[in-house]
Amino acid sequence: MRVAMIGAGYVGLVSGACFADFGHIVTCVDTVAAKIEALKAGQIPIFEPGLAEIVANNVKAERLFFTTSLAEAVAEADAVFIAVGTPSRRGDGHADLSYVYQAARDIAGAIGRYTVVVTKSTVPVGTGDEVERIIRETRPDAEFAVVSNPEFLREGAAITDFKRPDRILIGSEDERARQVMTELYRPLYLNQAPLLFTTRRTAELTKYAANAFLATKITFINEIADLCEQVGGNVQDVARGIGLDNRIGSKFLHAGPGYGGSCFPKDTLALIKTAQDHGAPIRIVETVVAVNDQRKRAMARKVIAALGGSVRGRTVGVLGLTFKPNTDDMRDAPSIAIITALQDAGARIRAHDPEGVEQARLVLDNVDYVDSPYQAADGADALVIVTEWDAFRALDLRRIHALMARPVVVDLRNIYRPDEMAAIGFSYSSVGRDGLV
Repeated sequence: MRVAMIGAGYVGLVSGACFADFGHIVTCVDTVAAKIEALKAGQIPIFEPGLAEIVANNVKAERLFFTTSLAEAVAEADAVFIAVGTPSRRGDGHADLSYVYQAARDIAGAIGRYTVVVTKSTVPVGTGDEVERIIRETRPDAEFAVVSNPEFLREGAAITDFKRPDRILIGSEDERARQVMTELYRPLYLNQAPLLFTTRRTAELTKYAANAFLATKITFINEIADLCEQVGGNVQDVARGIGLDNRIGSKFLHAGPGYGGSCFPKDTLALIKTAQDHGAPIRIVETVVAVNDQRKRAMARKVIAALGGSVRGRTVGVLGLTFKPNTDDMRDAPSIAIITALQDAGARIRAHDPEGVEQARLVLDNVDYVDSPYQAADGADALVIVTEWDAFRALDLRRIHALMARPVVVDLRNIYRPDEMAAIGFSYSSVGRDGLV
């Protein structure tokens, strides 16, 4: 099948490359000419394990192409995916759908035959209706159907998630479109990935509901962690104790500095706004957003407390800047709020991240970026672990101890054991385990 992918960002590039790897002919379209030229030259604009190899292999096999010409890509396509950004709109928190609607107008002008227009971007309920209206108004003669097919990709594991998904959600009541989508995803039948067909609006809402529920799990265990610190409990044992219950599950029950990234912050906010607009406010999600926003700066206060109540004039080493490992994504990363709060309190920041430094430079000023964890620790009064990169899981702790001006470690990801850190001589703080030996 021939596929046009409108948007060569994270979702569009990963999805397009994987569809090409299935054997489809895919053309990724983007308005940023420099990005398209870089992709043609084999330069991948994002860090995602395995993506560069898949892109290179399918470009070589002439199944994956890149262009700025939307009309050319859409004219021959069986399915056209809209995979453009839907950031939070400045001022009111609603999803900014201007890129989606512009893509719909551009697609309408280029449709040459029956085409399934697929919304891959995360969009509020009813967006598919508006996309259909725009195309119908622009091209009354066009043969097309609009389908919702939300993505459920985790950054850092996106290739695996696309090729071995828990489910493939398709929102459409058009039988012809259903057949096209079934054929498009047919290669995944070998992995027994279930295709779940719903109405278009149900599919749109399901995506938001999934992200809001996961954000709620994270926020719930973070509040339990705070309680553990007050009563002498161990949040990791609590998480294990409830996670073994099949009704709850163990995933997303890892206490830490709060969620960030490109999805949870904007999607929870967009869901709240949609619910308010329809007179059905979602109080749980409203609270989740408020608690998560407060938590990030609370982690800075935890660092300040570990240094006796003041960081003025002190050097704080930070390990990990991206919102999660195996990505270079700094969008809404907890490190931003933590570092900013520490700087506001007078601290000097020295930071290391395996992949995120270039993106971090765009959002964080007056930070001394270094090339290794040991450089971050050298002469530091405190060392803070913010992102749980594998490279931080087996550090030479005795070397770290010797390098630091003061042996204070604040582990916001609970990587190390309190008893082992105490035995080496660290003053060690973690999340939901403080006071444990």
